[in-house]
Amino acid sequence: MKLRNELKLTMKKVIAVGLVAALSIGSLAACSAVPGGKADFNGNVVIAGSTSVQPLSEVLAAGFEEDHMAMTVDIQGGGSGQGIKAIAAGIADIGALSRNLKENEKSQVEKEYIIAMDGIAIVVNPDSAVANLTVEQIKRIYTGEIKNWSEVGGADAVITVVTREEGSGTRGAFIEITGVLTKDESGNEIDQTTIDALVQPSTGAVKSTVANTPNTIGYISLGALDDTVKGLDVEGVKASVENVLSNAYVISRPFIYVTGAEVSEAAQAYIDYVLSDVGQLTVKENGFIPVN
Repeated sequence: MKLRNELKLTMKKVIAVGLVAALSIGSLAACSAVPGGKADFNGNVVIAGSTSVQPLSEVLAAGFEEDHMAMTVDIQGGGSGQGIKAIAAGIADIGALSRNLKENEKSQVEKEYIIAMDGIAIVVNPDSAVANLTVEQIKRIYTGEIKNWSEVGGADAVITVVTREEGSGTRGAFIEITGVLTKDESGNEIDQTTIDALVQPSTGAVKSTVANTPNTIGYISLGALDDTVKGLDVEGVKASVENVLSNAYVISRPFIYVTGAEVSEAAQAYIDYVLSDVGQLTVKENGFIPVN
């Protein structure tokens, strides 16, 4: 009798252990099926494109990876145009743009997601006496019509124009908004940026050049604006989040993710995270303007 009772107790323990194991496996499976779980996806997401969007993408990716331990997000620059080329060639899952899509790019994109809004700050060397410019004055400086700071209320000094490289989304948005971009009689777009401009390959490079070179002017993402450079008012309006949201500050643009015809489950999960309340809070905390 004693032996029989011991056998029954042993069998109960075996069954209990089996049930715990089954429940554990079920919990892991459920975690794998629920977005936001620690083991919900395996894989790698590649983002390529705008260097203005890149710092924000890096912060968003860090938060995403923290919630998805089996995931990695690789972020590459190259400019907005390169983002379109990368998804078209299938070498990136997501293209990052800091401007609206051009007509000739739309056929290469299946979906676009506005993830944030950003202002483009006009910046000068901290020693500059100029505090405000009109859009027309900015245009004339960048086309080379205005060459001396004294023409816009500054010192008698030659203006050194700093711009981004061709293909940059920041440059594309800037020249379109300010009128530096024009069209000929056939409708072909012409970038009238002065040939004397110093061309820099990134937002950081523009900011560094303006910060360390007297009599310079440049343009950078509002989210990158800090006290190493002097931000100018445009048409009497300060470059700020509030003024971009109210449309009072006229030089602003969207941050966009684009995808091709095929989107991996991991890439879609990342985009969903970016557009979630958590992702949009990250957008706000990093000086950009949430869209949700």
